[in-house]
Formats: sequence, C-alpha cells, structure tokens
Amino acid sequence: MHLNHLAPLGLALLLTACGEAQSLLPANATLPDGSRYRGEVVDGLLQGPGRLDYPNGSWFEGRFKDGQAHGQGRWQGAAGERYEGEFALGDFHGQGRLDYRDGSYYEGRFIHGRMQGDGRLVQGGLDYSGEFADDLFEGQGLLQWADGSSFQGQFKQGQPHGQGVRIDSSGAQFSGSFEQGQLNGQGTFQSSDGDLYSGEFKHDRFHGQGRYQSSDGDVWNGQFKQGAASGEGEFKGVDGSHYQGQLRNWRFHGEGQLRLADGSRYQGRFAHGRFHGDGQLTLATGQALQGTWQSGQRIRDAAGNSLPDPLEVGLLEQGRLLQEALDALPASTPAIELYALTLAGDGKQSVFMREADYVARLMGERFAAHGRISLINHRDHLADRPIASRESLARTAQALAERSGPEDLIFIYLTSHGSAGHELHLDTPRLELNDLPATELATALAPLKERHKVLVISACYSGGFIEPLKDDKTLIMTAASADRVSFGCSEENDFTYFGRALFAEALQQTDDLEEAFKLASAAVSRREEEDGFEASQPQLWAAPAVLAQWRQWLAGQPPRPAGTALAQQDREAP
Repeated sequence: MHLNHLAPLGLALLLTACGEAQSLLPANATLPDGSRYRGEVVDGLLQGPGRLDYPNGSWFEGRFKDGQAHGQGRWQGAAGERYEGEFALGDFHGQGRLDYRDGSYYEGRFIHGRMQGDGRLVQGGLDYSGEFADDLFEGQGLLQWADGSSFQGQFKQGQPHGQGVRIDSSGAQFSGSFEQGQLNGQGTFQSSDGDLYSGEFKHDRFHGQGRYQSSDGDVWNGQFKQGAASGEGEFKGVDGSHYQGQLRNWRFHGEGQLRLADGSRYQGRFAHGRFHGDGQLTLATGQALQGTWQSGQRIRDAAGNSLPDPLEVGLLEQGRLLQEALDALPASTPAIELYALTLAGDGKQSVFMREADYVARLMGERFAAHGRISLINHRDHLADRPIASRESLARTAQALAERSGPEDLIFIYLTSHGSAGHELHLDTPRLELNDLPATELATALAPLKERHKVLVISACYSGGFIEPLKDDKTLIMTAASADRVSFGCSEENDFTYFGRALFAEALQQTDDLEEAFKLASAAVSRREEEDGFEASQPQLWAAPAVLAQWRQWLAGQPPRPAGTALAQQDREAP
C-alpha cells in the first residue's frame, strides 16, 4: 500500500489583482489594480483593521501592517476557498483553518502559507491528524481512510516511515517499522480472524525468520519468503502432527520428518505436502514401510520392486465388497426387527470412521440389531470397506427395503462434514465423489418410505436436512441447526461432540429416543460453553409413529443393563 504525496496547496494570499470590481462599501483607497480598500491608510500603506476586495471577487478582512495582511483575519478566494486565522506578511501564518468548496479542509498551523506543525487535513477520503512539514505528513500522526483502514505512527515526506501500526479495511493489523508506506524489518501481523505472525517483513510480506499461528492453532516456525512459509522450518498442527524440515509455500517440500496425529512417522522426501521420493513410513503399530513414494503413495518397496496402487486395487474390490455386505443382510422375521445403516462420509479424517464403527457396534451389542451394514470412506480402507457414495447408499437403501418388513425399524446414522448449503461431504482421497445434498438423500432413501426410520445426522448445518426428509415415518435428529456448525471433527478424536453425547453417553442411560436427545443436547451445550464455542443447537423431528414403533420394538426385547462394556471402554477413552 502506498500513499501519494500531497500536492502543495496554493495558500499564499496574493494582494495584487487585475480587472474592475464594484466595492460593497465606500472605499478609503483604490489600488492600481482596481482593488477596493476600506480601512486606514498611513503613509500610503494599508494599516490596522480593514477590508480589501479584489476585482476577481476574492476578499480579505482583518488586520494590515505596512500594506500586508498581518495578524488575525479572514480570506475568501474566487473559487470559494475560505481561510480564517493568523496571517503574516500576506501569507497564512500561525493557527488557522482553510476550507475548500468540495468540503475538504485543513485546520492547524501554517508557516509562510504552507501546512507546518500540528494540524488536521480532511481531503479526498483521507483524514489525517498529526504533524506536517511543507504541506506533507511529517512526524507523528494518524491517517484514516474512508474504507476504515488507518495508519498511526511516524511519517516522512507524506508516507508512513518509521514505527507505526497500520489497520486495513478487513481489520488486519500490521505493526513495526515502515519504509515508504510498507512494513520492512521486524514486525507483527494479526488478521481479523485471529491469525498471528511475528518476525521479519519485506514490502509488507512475511520474509525472513518468523512465526505464524493460525486462528485454529496450527503453527509454522522458521523461514518465510514472499508471504509464505518457505525454507527450513517447523510445523505443529493443532491435531498433534509435527513436521521438521523443508517447506515451500506453506507445504512440506524437500527433506523432512513428519509425525502424524495417529502416531505414525515418516522420514524422507516430500513434494507439495505429500510423501514423494525415497522415505520410510513407520505406522503406529511399529510396521515400517520403506521405499519410493509418489504423491503420497508408496510405488516401490525398499528393494525397488513396483507395488500395486491401493486406489486401483480398491476400485477393483469395491463392487465385491458392497455386494458381500448387502448379501449379508438377513431377511426379516415375523417379529419387529431393527436394521442399522452407518455411514462415514469424509475419508480424510479418521474420527468419522471411528464414530460410525462405534455406532454399528452399539446397535449390535446394546440394541441387538438384526442386520447391520456400514459404508465407510477412509484413506486406508479403500480395498477392505465398501465406500460411502450416492450410489452405494441408494443400493443399500434398496437392499434394506427388500430384506426388511413393514413392521421393522431402520436406524440410519450419517457422520461427516456438512456445508451451509446442506450437503453432506462424501470424500475419499484421490477420488472425486459428489457430495450429498439433502434433496438427494431423500431420493436415495425413497425405497424405505414405508419403513419406520430413525435418522441421525452428525454434521455442520445438518438441521437443514430435516425439512426435505421429514414425514410421519421418519424421526430425525441432527447435531446442529440449519445455520450453525457442530464440533469435534478432528483427526485425533474418537467422536464428534454430538456423537459422543448421544451414543456413548445418553443411549447408555436410556432407551427412550426423546429422552436420549434431551440428555445429549444438554451435554453438547455444556461442552460448547466450556470450550467457548457458539451453540450448535441440535434439532429433533420427533415423528409420533416412529416413537410408538420404537417402544413396541423395545417391549419385545429381553431386559438389558443400561450400560455395556463397550460404553465403559469409550467413556474411559480420552
């Protein structure tokens, strides 16, 4: 950001004019140029209080000394400029105020017709208060722009120069030493979102040694170049990951060591944030995978032998995996049966798979589900778990409709990221899966229209799924309202906030769905308040027919304790 030099303002009061003009009052003297003077004339010179009207329409009223404006007075120019203040030898000199026809003005000190010393200039969207020299900002001052941005500190020849603080229109703050309007050398930066940088700058950009911390808590420490972490450095992720080595444009690039949140470690070469080149990945189990990597995949082992691509292997296996899972669904019996479908949508974070698997186990162990099926997206399980896609979900819903009976209950749990447009995120690394909008989820579940269903969605903005999906045979619980985010979806977690509160806690205390939702909502609210988060506001569409069918199914189940070994294990987990 640069400041333009202020053009010198023509502040000198010229007492010579030409042309003819009619005086407003009888004149005591008429100047050779036709100007009319009313006041005292001593030895041929204007002296004391008086008024001088020029032929071009400008005038001065105040005190004169030896023919020059001198002392307190008022002047109005032909173009509408107005000045009131002190004069000396015909110039604005001392304290005064100059107003322009466009509304701009300067108020402060003048020296021989130029802004000099302390003053305030409001002109062309700028508002400056501070020191001036020869009509330019010079010394300590505060400059504010119409868009809300500002600079406070030292100026030189009209530009921020020296120690100061600049705040831009977004609220971002730059502090440190400025040269010609730009931050250079040591300084700090704080964004309006809470990102923080402390270190060296060059031309307003991070450049040199520094430390950057995002508002989420991720930290880069080391060398920066042209505004990005580049060179030797260190990264500490809020999820517990830790990298030391070479960086380029915020990404791991070159030789380095990475400890991942799941406990695995990689040492070797990286490119654009991925394992690339020779390296070794040591899994949390202790298993070591050494060889050559390409875009995050090991393509050769330590002996140089080619390895199959997990993506290609997984694609070959997916049809079989889904069909085997569908074939394993048992047919309904004359009794009311419970079927469970769990889905983990985002395969880049393990929390969703862990949570979906926990719910599947809970449905089997605590609620004796007659049939269970899981659709899982996860970066490490493309070849051994059926993926969660629109098509796999639609085929699963059709299979459940065919295997279940009209008296049965279907429990569906979906966990993933969600968008403000009410889409459930479906993602497997290296595959471009379409996300699942609320309307498309309704279409996918259409084969189950005549089944009593409990649908639980743990995702941001998930309350927006209620309207397209609600009917008298679908009870719906969501982790958030339609305009709120939910919390807990990070790599190291076993549960989202809502998933833990509902399944690991509330449904271990009660079999009543409405009571379980109330307990879970209260627990989520308490945790969000403790962590300083905005309330997610979980939602419930409590279809009476589903509640009645649930109670009828419970009545036919054998008594069971409120807690289980599974619940105890997960309550003790961090």
